[in-house]
Amino acid sequence: MPATWETDTPGMLVLPSGRTLRGRGLRDPLPDGPSPDFGVYLQGEEPPATTWESRWVRWPDFMLPADRSAARRALRDAWERAATERVEIACTAGRGRTGTALACIAVLDGVPPREAVAYVRRHYSRHAVETPWQRRYVERFTK
Repeated sequence: MPATWETDTPGMLVLPSGRTLRGRGLRDPLPDGPSPDFGVYLQGEEPPATTWESRWVRWPDFMLPADRSAARRALRDAWERAATERVEIACTAGRGRTGTALACIAVLDGVPPREAVAYVRRHYSRHAVETPWQRRYVERFTK
């Protein structure tokens, strides 16, 4: 049986396909419940080690990924793994970079790029995606 998250807990984004990802802020305590099977951490500096498999995407606060190809690969991997594993996406506060990454993953799941930010704000956090360039990054993100 695939590992799953409880979809009614804060920080969960349920995609149109039914895949679920947890977004969170790394400055907050680890939520109760099961640990992720895989995490993507969006930080300017290397994040703390985890006991689960993870990938670091160099992504400074309020900015865009330093290596967009690496970010695309990490987000695609997260989306693919969310079909059968508990996947977490996180940055310091769980808003701008995390929201941007979740919106890109929503595009991979079939949400039109121009609608993805609104989708994530509606289903994850109204504070998701903080800057105009993050919004443009999502709008230009393609499958």
